[in-house]
Amino acid sequence: MRSTSPRDDGPLGDVATALIDARGVVVSWSDAASRLLARAAGEVRGRSVLRLVADPAGLPRGLPEAGGLPLDGTVRLSGGTGDVDVEYRVLPTASPDRFVALAVPADRAADVRHGTTLLRALLAQDAIGVVLRDTDLAVVLTNRTPGLFGEVPYRTGTRLADVMHAEDAAKAEASLREVLETGDPVVNRKQRVRSLATPSAEWDFSVSAVRLEDEGGRPDGVVVLLTDATEQFQAAHRLELRHRMSSTVGRSLDIVKTAQDIADVLVPAFGDLAWVDLAEDVLNGDEPSKTFGGGDLHLRRAAVSPGDVPWAPELLQPGASIPALPDRPLVRLLQQGRAITVDRATLERGLADPDFVRAAAPEKGHSLAVAPLFARGLVLGVAGVWRTERPGPFDQRDIDLLSEVASHAALAVDNARRYTREHRAAVALQEHLLPQAVTRTTVLETAGHYLPASGGAEIGGDWYDAIALPSLRTALVVGDVAGHGLHASATMGRLRTAVHTLADLELPPDELLTHLDDLVVRLAAEAEPGQRDAVGATCLVVLHDPVAGQCTVAAAGHPPPVLVLPDGTADAVPLLPGPPLGVGGMPFETTTVDVPPGSLLALFTDGLIERCGGEVSDVVARLSPPHDPTRPLHILGSALVASDRPHAARDDTALLLARTAPLPADAVAQWEFPTDPAAVAGARAAVTEQLSAWGLDDMGFTTELIVSELVTNAIRYTKGPVGLRLIRDTSLICEVSDPSNTQPRLRRARITDEGGRGLFLVAQIAARWGSRHGLEGKTIWAEQPLPS
Repeated sequence: MRSTSPRDDGPLGDVATALIDARGVVVSWSDAASRLLARAAGEVRGRSVLRLVADPAGLPRGLPEAGGLPLDGTVRLSGGTGDVDVEYRVLPTASPDRFVALAVPADRAADVRHGTTLLRALLAQDAIGVVLRDTDLAVVLTNRTPGLFGEVPYRTGTRLADVMHAEDAAKAEASLREVLETGDPVVNRKQRVRSLATPSAEWDFSVSAVRLEDEGGRPDGVVVLLTDATEQFQAAHRLELRHRMSSTVGRSLDIVKTAQDIADVLVPAFGDLAWVDLAEDVLNGDEPSKTFGGGDLHLRRAAVSPGDVPWAPELLQPGASIPALPDRPLVRLLQQGRAITVDRATLERGLADPDFVRAAAPEKGHSLAVAPLFARGLVLGVAGVWRTERPGPFDQRDIDLLSEVASHAALAVDNARRYTREHRAAVALQEHLLPQAVTRTTVLETAGHYLPASGGAEIGGDWYDAIALPSLRTALVVGDVAGHGLHASATMGRLRTAVHTLADLELPPDELLTHLDDLVVRLAAEAEPGQRDAVGATCLVVLHDPVAGQCTVAAAGHPPPVLVLPDGTADAVPLLPGPPLGVGGMPFETTTVDVPPGSLLALFTDGLIERCGGEVSDVVARLSPPHDPTRPLHILGSALVASDRPHAARDDTALLLARTAPLPADAVAQWEFPTDPAAVAGARAAVTEQLSAWGLDDMGFTTELIVSELVTNAIRYTKGPVGLRLIRDTSLICEVSDPSNTQPRLRRARITDEGGRGLFLVAQIAARWGSRHGLEGKTIWAEQPLPS
């Protein structure tokens, strides 16, 4: 059985027709019939139509006047090239002996029948809107009622702009014209529709559209299927708003940033303009005061979100205080934790202050929804949303949704408030534990900087210190305690106290770190078992000796310092760092470098390395350009920590800068004497002469007595040369060195004792005295204030 295909002769181009007489003889034969059976008209005309039937015996009896042919049915005809199944119908004509037989291929008839049935079923129901539009997008056929878009009729010939808002119509027409031009269908596209008759009425439709084509494949229109998905889309919209609130709000522990996230989530998802007001106590990290009724509620505008337009200058700006509110029921409802909605007229009557209304309500705002940020029975603030462009007012479902998202927002704000309080306490503790930022002596100027980690991390245990030591020496210390928070700050305080105590013993840097390492080991042993591995620190100690023009450096797992020489050359001090504090049992090595006057030393923690790029060489590069020796160190330090990548620093930053200055050329005088008792007189004479040269004759007697006692003790108890040095600064320092490692001891001599009074006399005369050990021997020093 051969197949047939329709010709491009219009919708009836493949209908075969034949004119038959009362005997069933073919009188006339159409071209379509010739094509259908592949039989020419001359071959068929004059013959009974029943002779074309492949199985005449199987036909039921029909009209006698039409040769016994049934009026309609399905039959198989014998064609010139094979059999063809057709559906036919026999129709009488005006002539009683003439009949018209119409036939189409059976498969073609089934398609037409099913299509007609489908269209009839679609047009008969109202769950799915069916709209047939022509190429001009005018309605040809539809099952929609005239009240589909409010009171605007929706009938044949209606265009989209006749029934909906111009903006919505333009968007829908653009989509349908694309379907007409490309043939690509639209499936389940969301379309918002606002009625012309009722501007406040809105619908959300799910739209699918398919292009219609004629027999030649040319666009003949578009069929649009509509389903009212307002409830579904609104439910999805509410779910999306909840998701955005939960995923966006609360990521930051900064209160103002959290308030801004709340406002940004509400616009444009919930309204056209939003603001968040927070209690002033909350912004400071404290709990808000409990108030009820009107008056000054001590609120401050924390964040605003105007959408795509700038925030109007006449409205309350971020940071502005909220004026006193009148005692109204709506205010009390907010204080009870309930969300409210008001229109503009109600708001104007409630505030009764035109200036307040202008500052509180945008020009086109017509509906306001306000929800309290209510947590633990306290009102932390309020969030408000205005509708200006959207015509519909807020309804109860909107209020319920706003209440829900405000509850989550309140928890985020309360968490940020708690963090602010803890952070403020930790910062206060840190500030009290750290030394003064700037120190200055005649030979060294220092400036310290501390920055907490970025990204909301807690305060840490980084610290710096500049400890003045005898003989114009200074200990520069930078350390980094593991962890963050109050525990790290407290540990830092204990370590800093230990460093001061050990520095007062005038220990060299490596021995100081050894004692500090023992302390951290003990701290770890005292900690809870699960926290012992978290107790640790790194430390860098630099001992500056201006008389020698050198620095002695030792490190415990800490980055090396950077030395910038007066000519601008900068490099990290080469050293062999020991293990971090708390490992125990490992040695620390020292490195000595020359530091001429006018040099700059930079000691820092890992946070500065992160801010500068991630390597110590990046810090060196930042310090490489020749620095201005007249530029204040605190300004230089601020520029150094102001990194181009501030958010990259996930650790605290401590920075200590030290700039060396020269001693006057005649500020130091030193001698060496043999271990001969007669050398004591020579030492007194040398001191007297030097004091006279300095114009300090008035200090001659006391200084001679100190030198006499110290040199005598050195000659008596040691074997080797005795060194004597005077240093003139803001005080007069006398130093006596000998090769003995015996620690001097102050004691009170009895009446019968012949000796033991030397150090006692020195202690009474000098403002302070002490001793320190070197690689070979010791040095005893005594300090006297210069006369005013």
